[in-house]
Amino acid sequence: MKKPQVVIVGRPNVGKSSLVNRLAGKRVTVVEEHRGVTRDRKAVEVEWRGLTFDVVDTGGWLEAGDALEAKVSKQAEAALASADLVLLVVDVTTGMVDEDTHAARWALRSGRPVGLVVNKVDDAQHEASSWEFLSLGAGDPHTVSAQHGRGSGDLLDFIVDSLGEIHEEQEAAEAADADDDGALRVAIVGRPNVGKSTLFNQLIGEERSVVHDLPGTTRDAIDTVVLTDVGLIRFIDTAGMRRRAKTEAGLETYAVLRSLDALDRSDIAILVIDATVGATGQDQRLAERISAAGCPSLVVLNKWELVPVDERDAVLATVGEKLAFLGDTPVMKTTATSGKGVHRILPALSIAAADYGKRVPTGALNRAIRDLQIKQPAPTGKIRYAVQGATEPPTFTLFIAGRLPSTYLRYVERSLRERFALGSSPLRVRVRVE
Repeated sequence: MKKPQVVIVGRPNVGKSSLVNRLAGKRVTVVEEHRGVTRDRKAVEVEWRGLTFDVVDTGGWLEAGDALEAKVSKQAEAALASADLVLLVVDVTTGMVDEDTHAARWALRSGRPVGLVVNKVDDAQHEASSWEFLSLGAGDPHTVSAQHGRGSGDLLDFIVDSLGEIHEEQEAAEAADADDDGALRVAIVGRPNVGKSTLFNQLIGEERSVVHDLPGTTRDAIDTVVLTDVGLIRFIDTAGMRRRAKTEAGLETYAVLRSLDALDRSDIAILVIDATVGATGQDQRLAERISAAGCPSLVVLNKWELVPVDERDAVLATVGEKLAFLGDTPVMKTTATSGKGVHRILPALSIAAADYGKRVPTGALNRAIRDLQIKQPAPTGKIRYAVQGATEPPTFTLFIAGRLPSTYLRYVERSLRERFALGSSPLRVRVRVE
């Protein structure tokens, strides 16, 4: 089995190689007090608390530099691609500089778990100065003095604890893949504190997720397979997602990444909206993310009973305005705490799944194409014939002479949806000019 990879990154001359030597307990890398000594990445085996892992030393990463520095940065980027944990190293004696900010942004963009290591902390005064680096967005600082060994044991404990959590997540993902039972995968997504976990518990019929009024209670995606009247369904409860500027570093950052991954591996998404607030700009962005994933969706207006009767039309109007691009997606009104309205979700999921996998016979498809052109001829061009190339989502290819305006293609899509009762399933219409 491949050993976990801990990759050391940061700008030049912050003590990355000294830190590798300290973690390895021996001098295995060259250390000099000037930039650019380390050019290639080097892996060193380290054992701590019974866990063996590789610590990978890299050259200093720079957003811009000369030809040699660009090659060194490429080596660091290659190491980052295989990292299980990234340690971003900074130098407390120089304070935070622009190169640290650039390196932090680069490391965080990778989607890998990132730990912040503040090096050259030899005394209490430098310990206090380390908190300046919180603004990098890489979490709380782990202070060390690679040269003197101060804090190295605590850092190794952090590495082992982090790798243990990552290993458990990987095992769970592998087990889910190995036990692929054909269940319909349904991701429950939404902003924090809209009632996703309460709805999840109602759907699976047991208290599986922690439910609390504090936003961000759910830190990971939780899968539960349930045998229902419409077949096996794998419900995926996810952490609340909000825009990046309001997402705290560390655990919540990783939770959002796992939520997006859960969305990508789902067959259907349930977008939960707080009915007392209505659809917001962030709900719109989440809906765009669902649309980009190409899966059908249901919109659930939760806490519906808390909305005054005279305000309900206005709430529904916000859904129409913000989520218009989702088309005919069903909008369901529920109160998850009492279970009211939740019983309608399972049948809606079954219908959405059937529409998503529907295949239209070629003869019937081309009769529909003929009829819609008779009803509304295209201003330019003509559809000669069409085929359905794929399902999930239904994908139709039109073979045309000339060119069709985008408005006419939308008419074709709408007509096919109505003719073959494709409901709210996403459709793809492609064009090939003959």
